[in-house]
Amino acid sequence: MPQTMLTLSTRGQGLYEFTDQANAFVRQSGMEEGLLTVFVRHTSCSLLVQENADPDVKTDLNNFFRRLVPPSSDPSMRWVIHMSEGPDDMPAHIKAALNQVSIGIPVGNGRLMLGTWQGIYLFEHRDRPHRRDVVLHLGP
Repeated sequence: MPQTMLTLSTRGQGLYEFTDQANAFVRQSGMEEGLLTVFVRHTSCSLLVQENADPDVKTDLNNFFRRLVPPSSDPSMRWVIHMSEGPDDMPAHIKAALNQVSIGIPVGNGRLMLGTWQGIYLFEHRDRPHRRDVVLHLGP
């Protein structure tokens, strides 16, 4: 069963699409049907399948999660204990817990069976740039 690891570079909080890399992996595998499992190997980012046509969707999602879980320096977050890596540390873990770190996408006719406006995103929850490892595994 084909498997690979992508390393995605982020520039801080936001959504980073990697649909093209996932599609290329599926094409190169030669498999016509199966399930692509996508897994991110970190606890302060997550994965999303989301609209990729209108960039306002990414902006709105980012703004929503910033409002939902502000930095631990915000007065509403005084209860946070874990701050060893800065005020975005524990909020990033909370955001990752609210989202998913693994997703499955069906493959048919040698292609990801995503909808017309769907893309695969790494959702970075930390302020500073990171290099994130994403495992792609294609199974029957």
